Amino acid sequence: MGVMQFTDLLLAAEHKNRSLLCVGLDPDPSRLPHAMRNDPDRMYEFCAAVVDATADLAIAFKPQIAYFAAYRAEEQLERLMAHIRVAAPQVPIILDAKRGDIGSTAEQYAKEAFERYGADAVTLSPFMGWDSVQPYLRYPGKGVYLLCRTSNPGGDDLQSQRLASVAGQPLLYEHVARLAQGPWNLTGQVGLVVGATYPAEISRVRDLAPTVPLLIPGVGAQGGDAEATVQAGWRGDAQRTTGSVAINSSRAILYASAEADFADAARRVAEATRQALERAKPSATT
Repeated sequence: MGVMQFTDLLLAAEHKNRSLLCVGLDPDPSRLPHAMRNDPDRMYEFCAAVVDATADLAIAFKPQIAYFAAYRAEEQLERLMAHIRVAAPQVPIILDAKRGDIGSTAEQYAKEAFERYGADAVTLSPFMGWDSVQPYLRYPGKGVYLLCRTSNPGGDDLQSQRLASVAGQPLLYEHVARLAQGPWNLTGQVGLVVGATYPAEISRVRDLAPTVPLLIPGVGAQGGDAEATVQAGWRGDAQRTTGSVAINSSRAILYASAEADFADAARRVAEATRQALERAKPSATT
């Protein structure tokens, strides 16, 4: 039996959980529930409880490595990845690392993501070009998401610049989208990160890259509109998804309550978000 492809895992989770919601796991010790607050040693406990509460509601989980590394808590991240495998085996894990380097260094980052942490996919910066992406695609079945049109205002500094040397003079983010749909997508496991705060750009990326999976942060605390995001990025019908999206919400779910009921509160917010995203599908009957 061959290795299951990341894109197949994603589509299976979308179907099983009827969900486009990616639950971001960005544990900030200063924002943990009162009983855990300012105790980095309890980040695993906190995140594991949120995973347990939302395992049947998510298309993916997205732990952000910096929140663990900043507190020397990489071992907790390893434990969390292992816990997700047991608690939600049907839900793929996207390691949000935004790596971007070349040669042997990229090989080490790929080993970190896929061998040490066991991620199904990882976020990357494409700024250093094809050879900074290639080492990750040597891992059978694993996926990568390239930063394309990010949700931060400063993204305009580079992503909206025109490339005079490329035919048609596309904007940089448009060029990245074309590369992900075409020559860089040798394994079929390349996706793009596009921010929910820019629905017009999501639609443009989807036009240029009609079949690649999109990871869309910015719904919830960052103010992205759920309905506009789905309609701009998701493609498919009642039988089949042809352009998948994983729409991430982190803070709105994680910090829904600062009390002992934080996991139940996280579930309520996640379920409400999941339903809103499902209703936004053109063929939705939720």
